[in-house]
Amino acid sequence: MNMNRIGLVVASILIVLMLVASTLFVVDQRQFGVVYALGEIKEVITDPGLHVKLPPPFQNVVFLDNRIQTLDSPESRPIFTAEKKSLVIDWLVKWRIAEPRQFIRNNGTDFRTLENRLSPVVQAAFNEEITKRSVGGVLATDREKVMKGVMQRLNEEAKSFGIDIVDVRIKRVDFVADITDSVYRRMESERKRVANELRSQGNAEGEKIRADADRQREVTVANAYRDAQKIKGQGDAEAARVYAEAFGRDPGFAQFYRSLEAYKASFASKNDVMVLDPSGSEFFKVFRGQGAAPKK
Repeated sequence: MNMNRIGLVVASILIVLMLVASTLFVVDQRQFGVVYALGEIKEVITDPGLHVKLPPPFQNVVFLDNRIQTLDSPESRPIFTAEKKSLVIDWLVKWRIAEPRQFIRNNGTDFRTLENRLSPVVQAAFNEEITKRSVGGVLATDREKVMKGVMQRLNEEAKSFGIDIVDVRIKRVDFVADITDSVYRRMESERKRVANELRSQGNAEGEKIRADADRQREVTVANAYRDAQKIKGQGDAEAARVYAEAFGRDPGFAQFYRSLEAYKASFASKNDVMVLDPSGSEFFKVFRGQGAAPKK
């Protein structure tokens, strides 16, 4: 009997603990706590900490992430610019829950439902902004304006979703596949044209430099030859003056010197052969001691 009472007390305590535990819940600082009462939103708790509710099925709680979420473009669709050129835009949108009640009424508690509804709205906003601009503007000059314009349009729609749009970014802008090939071919031909033009300019400049170098070489050689001939003439004149002065002082020495020069010129090569009459030739008189000799 005592055991039955102990078991009953223990079971009662466990039931009470379970009931108490079912009435307590903790809201994390990264979450919203939404308390439902019989299927309707009773309270939205934004303060983190321990909170109390009625036990199920009277009340239950659902948690929603209040951090910034990222929505990427689900697929790349071509968008026409003001020039009727097709562009493919990859984008992302940063958003967070601003009104949990409004968010749940329109989207439930599943974020994928919101993303499926928000993606077409973002795509339509990009269509409206890009169709007013040129390709160059979308790629460079007006890129920031496109993102700001899309963000302004989304802020108007975001209120109905219960969210705030934090940021809008363009990740990539590209041409569609068939246009991309033609653009690449056009770019390739343009680069080849520029390269050929640069090569022709380089060849012309090279020819100009070579012609100028050849001209300078000819001028330098001519000036050097002129200076050399001038110096050589001056040397020859000085040598002639010295010879004349020396020969004028001693005619015998002059005759002797001329004979030595003649011998030197005659026997310049080992193969030189001369046939002379030893008895009557002036050439051998010096060897016999009969030729003129320098005076002392």
